[in-house]
Amino acid sequence: MFEGPYIWEDREIRFDTASKNLANRAGERIIDTINSVEDTKGNNGSRGSLVVTNLRILWVSHKNGRFNLSIGFNTVLTITVKKAKSKLRGSTLALFVMTKFMGSRFEFIFTSLVKNSPRLFTTIQAVLRAYETSKLFRDLKLRGSIIKDNNLVLLPGEHVSNNIQDVWNLSSEQGNLGQFYITNVRVVWHANLAQNFNVSVPYMQIKCIRIKDSGRFGKALVIETQQRCGGYILGFKIHPMEKLEIVLQEVMSLFRIFSVNPIFGVDFKEEEEMPSIDQLKVARVDDDVEIVDDDSNNAFAAYYADGSGERGEEEREITFNEDIGLACE
Repeated sequence: MFEGPYIWEDREIRFDTASKNLANRAGERIIDTINSVEDTKGNNGSRGSLVVTNLRILWVSHKNGRFNLSIGFNTVLTITVKKAKSKLRGSTLALFVMTKFMGSRFEFIFTSLVKNSPRLFTTIQAVLRAYETSKLFRDLKLRGSIIKDNNLVLLPGEHVSNNIQDVWNLSSEQGNLGQFYITNVRVVWHANLAQNFNVSVPYMQIKCIRIKDSGRFGKALVIETQQRCGGYILGFKIHPMEKLEIVLQEVMSLFRIFSVNPIFGVDFKEEEEMPSIDQLKVARVDDDVEIVDDDSNNAFAAYYADGSGERGEEEREITFNEDIGLACE
């Protein structure tokens, strides 16, 4: 059974990750590269390269490529421009990126070391807006405004491969009759009697597709989604059986094509050819020293923003820890 690839680049934050995780995945495109940027929050005084793709923000230290960041756009809460203290530029305007990942908040501060250059601010803000306005390419949507005059509202670059009538959605005990659309980026179903009763499932969120016996309704097309979007199991009844198998093959074919070359929906215009991430990497030099891991001081803690009491966040309760004899959060 074919399963779609796990796409983490826009959904996760990774600190000091392996160089292979900095490479562009299929469908990921470099939008802009800024050569002199300081990671003011976690590596103040360290010059590096900042790369903006259609999925994430990457920062890699010039001095040591082991120090790097990968910040998925889906984790970003806010982006603001305000003053920060930089070891390389003093008090200057910097880009503050507030994020949330795995229930924790992280704050990143990037300072451009090129005088009078607004690219750091304008590029990331523009790409984030493009990312947020194209979520139907990447996120499962229930009861959305995706149907108009009984027709699917197409996304930019989307085309319909097939529109199948009289398809039952098996989400309720009696089932609901509607239309089933197969496109190059998603599958969509909507009820005939209520257009707002619909579901849009992008291939990016599909885990697997198969024919399964649904018991009461017999064999049905079953679409299982990734756990990160709820782990839904959606069933669709299509008559006759021969037609059901043809629909399965068509959806599976488009699903495989998408998995090889995903379409993420973040459009941009290249004004000049951008260098690849491999060209920006600094060759790793192994030091003749033994590195001892120390969990007491790590990248996670350097960017951690929870419990600061700022931005209206509630501070956590202080309790007495008997093991160390101190009160702590």
